[in-house]
Amino acid sequence: MSYILLQSPQDAVIPFQILGGEAQVCQIMLKPQEKVVARPGSMCFMSGSMEMENIYIPENEVGMWQWLFGKTITSVVLRNPGPSDGFVGIAAPSLARILPIDLAMFGGELLCQPDAFLCSVNDVKVSNTLDQRVRNVIGGIEGFLRQKLTGQGLAFILAGGSVVQKNLEVGEVITVDVSCIVAVTSSVNVQIKYNGPIRRAVFGGDNLVTAVVTGPGIVFIQSLPFHRLSQRIARAVTSPNMRENPKFFVQIAIFFFLAYVVIVSSLILTDDSDESNFAVREDHKR
Repeated sequence: MSYILLQSPQDAVIPFQILGGEAQVCQIMLKPQEKVVARPGSMCFMSGSMEMENIYIPENEVGMWQWLFGKTITSVVLRNPGPSDGFVGIAAPSLARILPIDLAMFGGELLCQPDAFLCSVNDVKVSNTLDQRVRNVIGGIEGFLRQKLTGQGLAFILAGGSVVQKNLEVGEVITVDVSCIVAVTSSVNVQIKYNGPIRRAVFGGDNLVTAVVTGPGIVFIQSLPFHRLSQRIARAVTSPNMRENPKFFVQIAIFFFLAYVVIVSSLILTDDSDESNFAVREDHKR
């Protein structure tokens, strides 16, 4: 079995192998006392000498936004207590490709899409951060909640479909669908652009939100984001009648809205009528 060898800044060789074509598995060899930090539920297999532990991420690495919006606040630590070498297999949670990222080659920092992080070896810190530039904020929490990887170690991130790496020169500009951006280096400037009225996005508009990416820096682009794949699957399993009549849900919504207006109006008219009758009876009594 052949392995890819990565030389870290600490002169430690990290052998690993990416297995499979889709829904890949990353097999990492660990020397005694070495460890891998991975997302929960990603461990696929490991040698008998390995130890696994679920830990809470320190509060300063999690952030309030991650907890409020249902993100996990635990990690899995797979440690080799020794005395011989061991191995562990970390699997992608969906039909995704695993990208090895040596953070030392990217200035020690990389901004990723939400939930892109899979696992890491050596000095890698994972945090969730809000992009403070207002022009970069798009609708929905997943639009502005980003994962930041910092450190000098080896990290593995997830991408869907085929992956393209664009090395942008100073001032070079490309336009990318927002959901297709996997990761960017910190030197890259990203501006969000709306290609039409926002209301169209509510009714299923595609490519309405794009990112204008300006160099210098590196951009990793995926051809098949997970949410796009899940939408295709959802449409395939939906009943044929609904697929053939996409206005069905809009018609139902309009029907319930009109019914609500009629009911509220009738209640208001009934109250007014009762008050008028009560006033008439009081006049007769007088």
